[in-house]
Amino acid sequence: MTATTPHRPPGTRRTRLVRRTRAGRTAYVVLTVVLLASAFPLWWSFVIGSKDAAAIVQDPYSLVPGGHFLQNAATVVTSVPFWKALGNSVLVSGTVSLLVVLFSALAGFAFAKLRFRGRSGLLVFVITTMAVPTQLGIVPLFIVMSKLGWIGSVWAVILPSAVSAFGVFWMTQYLQEALPDELIEAARVDGASTLRTFWSVALPAARPGAAMLALFTFIATWTNFFWPFIVLDPGNPTLPVALQQLQAAHFVDYSLVLNGVVLMALPLIVLFIVAGKQLVSGIMQGAVKG
Repeated sequence: MTATTPHRPPGTRRTRLVRRTRAGRTAYVVLTVVLLASAFPLWWSFVIGSKDAAAIVQDPYSLVPGGHFLQNAATVVTSVPFWKALGNSVLVSGTVSLLVVLFSALAGFAFAKLRFRGRSGLLVFVITTMAVPTQLGIVPLFIVMSKLGWIGSVWAVILPSAVSAFGVFWMTQYLQEALPDELIEAARVDGASTLRTFWSVALPAARPGAAMLALFTFIATWTNFFWPFIVLDPGNPTLPVALQQLQAAHFVDYSLVLNGVVLMALPLIVLFIVAGKQLVSGIMQGAVKG
């Protein structure tokens, strides 16, 4: 006699899988704790930035905002070249993000879909450069910028950041999964050149990953302090360098400093709100394979 398997109603297996993958109460508690811990520094900066120096000394641990945020913001804007720094930050961050996405997508397409001698070794070399500390290249890079006469210019910040090893690695991995070889073969059959295939086939397929790379690059460039502080003049700074000027030699007014931090973070918050859906889409599409 042959054993018969019990009859299962259709959809039972799928329902059990869905129930197993549904987030439980513990997951929500952990996510809430992580969210509060991540938002607390920004809230603390807002609280301190909305008070005056006397209120900070009297009650330094209060989490209730004061009523001087706009007054402190006006002082910050007039104490440093804020609008000049804001324009420089927008220019530098936007240009660097655009160049990084373009060059990373080009290199990623070549590493992922083109076959040439030394491809694997060159990709390993690019990835290895991520382990080299940025500080090791500061002196020779400063010498090069000085020879070019770019000290004090925003181009001394833009061009050294135009290519990212992480961006090349990310776009290579993304295009390997997101771009089928059949689309490339079809484009070649239609007579498209390699550059045309990249522009019309590979770049649209890489749009979610490129959007995520652009967002992260914009944030990293917007908050970068070390190299702009070295190479830019005090009269032509980016926002982090300009806010550093709020610190006096013998006294630091933390209400002004943290108020400036909040002002610098506001554009990033707006950017996250606008591009949040695209960011989640890029992360999910990059995580799902097959």
